[in-house]
Amino acid sequence: MKLSAALQDFSKRIEYEFRRPELLIEAMTHASLSSGTRPDNQRLEFIGDRVLGLVIAEALFQADPSASEGTLAPRFNSLVRKETCADVATSINLGEALKLGRSEMMSGGRRKQALLGDAMEAVIAAVYLDSDFETARGLILQLWDKRIETSDDDARDPKTALQEWAQARGLKPPVYRETSRSGPDHAPVFTIAAQLENGAEAVATAASKRQAQQAAAADLLARLEGQI
Repeated sequence: MKLSAALQDFSKRIEYEFRRPELLIEAMTHASLSSGTRPDNQRLEFIGDRVLGLVIAEALFQADPSASEGTLAPRFNSLVRKETCADVATSINLGEALKLGRSEMMSGGRRKQALLGDAMEAVIAAVYLDSDFETARGLILQLWDKRIETSDDDARDPKTALQEWAQARGLKPPVYRETSRSGPDHAPVFTIAAQLENGAEAVATAASKRQAQQAAAADLLARLEGQI
């Protein structure tokens, strides 16, 4: 099976040549284009997520022998979450090689965080299945290198950080309300308000509820900490 020019270029960008090119094709095929004879990348994503998790956990463990579990956990979460996977995918122009259905292509699927993050995990799985764990480990460490070096003790996601801020001051956990939804069904846009019981509130808009919640939490936390 021969790779398309786009996939050949992508293979060069990650500096890995597939012995079984069908694995890369599957890793880069979104569900919007899949069929009975053309599998999508969801199964590979499942494996890639686990391989990524083990490699990152080991790297953090070895990088800081004195760090406690409570210190390592937020660093780990910040490095394996979908947003980081999507950021890594963007850094290697993964979106250019994604195989999408027409609806996803028309709605900007090549730039969607969820699609990029899923595909990045699938690519990791494809390399792992095409070779071995050490090769996949090398790819991950190469792509995540700077991020591992700069992961800090307080690498919590905004929602967790905001909840901890509230609890430390005797407040109930923040509430997230969907205030509006717009756009077509295949590309919705959500507006979410994050609110504390003291009345503090921030609003954000994104292509998914989770992204909007995180953005609203980050904005509200920044305002609150700026008042201290």
